[in-house]
Amino acid sequence: MKRAPTLFESVSCFLFLAVIIGVGFGYFDIPIQPLLLLSAAYAAFIAYRVGLTWEDMEKGITTRLNTAMPAIFIIFAVGVIVGTWIYSGTVPMLIYYGLLIIDPTYFLVTAFIITTVVSVATGTAWGSSATAGVALMGIAIEMNVPLGIAAGAIISGAIFGDKLSPLSDTTNLAALVVQVDLYDHIKHMLWTTIPASLVGLIVWFIVGMNLDTGTASSDNVTGLTSELSAIFNWNIFMLLPFVIILWGAFARKPIVPIMLLSSVVAVFIGMFSNGFSFVDGFTAMANGFSVDMISPNSEFSETVSSLLNRGGIFSMVTIVVTIFCGYAFAGIVEAAGCLDRILESFTKWVQSAWQIVGSTILGSILIVFTAGVASISIIMVGVLMKDAYTKKGMDPLNLSRTLEDSGTMILGFVPWGVSAIYYLEVLGVGVGDYWMWAVPCYLCIVFAMIYAVTGVGMKKLEEAEE
Repeated sequence: MKRAPTLFESVSCFLFLAVIIGVGFGYFDIPIQPLLLLSAAYAAFIAYRVGLTWEDMEKGITTRLNTAMPAIFIIFAVGVIVGTWIYSGTVPMLIYYGLLIIDPTYFLVTAFIITTVVSVATGTAWGSSATAGVALMGIAIEMNVPLGIAAGAIISGAIFGDKLSPLSDTTNLAALVVQVDLYDHIKHMLWTTIPASLVGLIVWFIVGMNLDTGTASSDNVTGLTSELSAIFNWNIFMLLPFVIILWGAFARKPIVPIMLLSSVVAVFIGMFSNGFSFVDGFTAMANGFSVDMISPNSEFSETVSSLLNRGGIFSMVTIVVTIFCGYAFAGIVEAAGCLDRILESFTKWVQSAWQIVGSTILGSILIVFTAGVASISIIMVGVLMKDAYTKKGMDPLNLSRTLEDSGTMILGFVPWGVSAIYYLEVLGVGVGDYWMWAVPCYLCIVFAMIYAVTGVGMKKLEEAEE
């Protein structure tokens, strides 16, 4: 006989998750995947206590995985793009001219702006990180910019653009769940996103002014640009894969087919521009690019090898496995009713505007750190909290904004989350190194609470609507 879980049973699932990952992953450096499975096993024990069968738990897991499939398709497509864009010379070309044009002092500010523009145009933080972000990290290495700081600026720009893009899945989802106009939702998010990003720009500008980028930087840059010029024959056609992505974004075409089209075009560009093997082009799709494809007897510096040897579908396997392990836990916890029980306990105590916004933030963070994705928190918290906002006379736009401030923006800080593992794979930097430099990502929550307390930036319902 199935029953509702108690509050203690519900909370214990998340305490177990926090302890086992905090100790196992944080202290002993145990891989995150088996820890997530152990957490899922404990959640299964609680689910069994409340009357769920194994078939019920399997159904909960598969339901969650169904929602993750679009993201998994994008992840694999990104792996293909990284491998083929290096093969074609697209990413190396961006690195080459970036090294010649970008001033090291303003690198962090420039990196934020570039990834923001790409992310707004494409609607995906992952895509901009894997393309412009990879190129910028290569530039940062040669300019002696600390990689944690560089990744913080790059990831902030990618998420900033994703959040404000009408092509973004989470942006559309938040507006859809709360039932507000998409563009009104985007405009209302500027209240928190703009000031948080301005603070970030000030921090990166000050840090950039004080970075010591001159030591051996000139020789490193000259050596790298010379090696890249010897490998690739620069021409304007190398920008075509990037143009295809932008065209697909503005034409509102499905992102995965456009990414794959861009990759196929990149293979032909690599063949005709650089003289690479046709077979190696498709090998780059699966296993990533390798300097061994250039010439069997050629020797390259360690910097060039580490910069170019990356990408491919199989480079994304770790991320996908992590999704499956994380969703095993999230699916069982949700099927058992633990999330509903905890969120319902929040709503009993909220009365004022700041309590409602604070509960939205806490609930979103809880689910984001549980599931490792933002979509679940947007759906569950959005549905649960909508009536609380309208009864208090607050426009649902305040809810949709807060869902993204505490979901989309925070996602990159979850070490076992899909985004953090993705950024580690693509940019080579972990959460512990970049979190404090991703300034806008955590300041959005601060500004959300300031507005909730002061009433500034909080849109009220019109009398007719109310």
